[in-house]
Amino acid sequence: MDNNLETNTPKRQTSYRVNRTKKRWQRTVKQLSVLLLVAVLGGSGWFYLTPSGSDVRYMLADTLITSQHRYLAKYLIGQAELDNRVAAYNEQFDAMAQVKDNHNVNLASHPEGTVKIEPISRKGFKGYLMYVHDPKMIRVVTTSIVGSGERVESMVKRTGAIAGVNGGAFDDPNWNGNGFKPAGIVMSGGKVLYKGNGMNAKVNVVGIDRNGLMVAGRYSPKQLLSMGVSDAVTFQPKFIVNGKGLIKSEADGWGIAPRTCMAQLKDGTIVFVVIDGRQPGYSVGATLYDVQKILLEKGAVTAANLDGGSSTVMVKDDEVVNKPSSKYGARYLPTAFLVFDHPEDVKVPNIWAGIDMNNFDSSKKRTQQQVS
Repeated sequence: MDNNLETNTPKRQTSYRVNRTKKRWQRTVKQLSVLLLVAVLGGSGWFYLTPSGSDVRYMLADTLITSQHRYLAKYLIGQAELDNRVAAYNEQFDAMAQVKDNHNVNLASHPEGTVKIEPISRKGFKGYLMYVHDPKMIRVVTTSIVGSGERVESMVKRTGAIAGVNGGAFDDPNWNGNGFKPAGIVMSGGKVLYKGNGMNAKVNVVGIDRNGLMVAGRYSPKQLLSMGVSDAVTFQPKFIVNGKGLIKSEADGWGIAPRTCMAQLKDGTIVFVVIDGRQPGYSVGATLYDVQKILLEKGAVTAANLDGGSSTVMVKDDEVVNKPSSKYGARYLPTAFLVFDHPEDVKVPNIWAGIDMNNFDSSKKRTQQQVS
């Protein structure tokens, strides 16, 4: 019997220790689960019920609104609020377009034609400023491929441009379009190449007139011709007018995203801004309020937004300067603002002439039919 006791006692002790350890772990797991549940509920309460949480929630929703995943914003703010917010932004942008610009720019004071690239780095994002000291060096160039957009790098190489950035809006179903059909209008060299809604319909535009003065606002193609505008594309909003910012706070900055913007300084210099985004660890992106602050620091008197997101790209000396957010590289686009030593020699044919663009399917794959 003594031998049995000696043999069984260690087993009972081992079993007891195992059970005790198991129960301790079970208690710990239960406690952690309760704490996690409390944290989730508390976080959800903060996220949905407090002013600071709502600010973050709407910022995330705005970020989704400017991306190819706009539909996901409904899970943050609801479908009705999503629709209302998009409509409110469009209404706000139209109102900003109507702010009168006194065009307080001295076009005679700019230096000779030089192009300078300046890197910028702020909390959460990185990007570049391109200074074009002679605004008359800038032209809108279009894709050269029937049925397809063209990469800005290709446009720069093909035309012998010094540099360029992406341009205006385009029909982009499910953010997977072929890049051929512009939205609104396209002007180049004083000619209207594309007018989606006719000559009298007003749209938000960003462009430059024959004297080098930047023009941004809501105009019809007919008005732009009478104003002497030479090159323009459609996008929005105009957010600096007469040296004052129209975006009042971060909350109105239209989310965090890659950005391309155009501005003009008092001496006539055109500044293109490109901000990289959607790349955690490198650059998440910027709000329009962030870009507005940068441009006001640089002395911009006029500024407007261009197409951004995965379209955002800057090219200099035949090389892409920034890091486009798309995993496939720079996108195929219908338009770009390019910079030339001799812009008067640049010929931009109307790639859309003779094509029924009302029935053009932007979702079909790109073709490779080159035009001369």
